[in-house]
Amino acid sequence: MDAPSCRWVLAADDPAGLAAFYGALLHQPPVAGQGPSHWLVGLPAGGRLEIYAPARSRRRPRQEGRLALCLQRRAGPEGNGGAMLQAWISEAEAAGARLLEGPRQEPFGWEAWLTDPEDNRLLLLVAA
Repeated sequence: MDAPSCRWVLAADDPAGLAAFYGALLHQPPVAGQGPSHWLVGLPAGGRLEIYAPARSRRRPRQEGRLALCLQRRAGPEGNGGAMLQAWISEAEAAGARLLEGPRQEPFGWEAWLTDPEDNRLLLLVAA
C-alpha cells in the first residue's frame, strides 16, 4: 500500500490567476491540471498546491477560518530576516496580495500576515 501524500487544495473564483500568484511567490511555474479550471503549483520542499473552481452545484462560500497557508524561507547567515521579509512582502503585494499585519520579529524569525488575491490568509515567514 502506498503512503498517503499531502496537498493543499484551494477553491478559487479565478483558478488561473490564483495559480499565477502562488507560482510567482514560490518561483514555480503553474501547470494546467485536469481541466481548464484546475491548476497545480509545485511546492519547493515537495508536494503541491492544487487550485480549482468548485462545481456550481458545490459552491463554497468564502469564510474566515483558522487555517492559513504558510510560505517559509530561511534567513541568511547575515541575519537579514527583516529585510528578506520586507522584499518578499513587496513581491507578494505586486502580485496582488494585501498586507494584514506588517512584519514582526518573533523568537523563531520574522513574520507577516497577508491575504492572497482571493482573500485566503497567507503567512510569510523568514525563519531564524
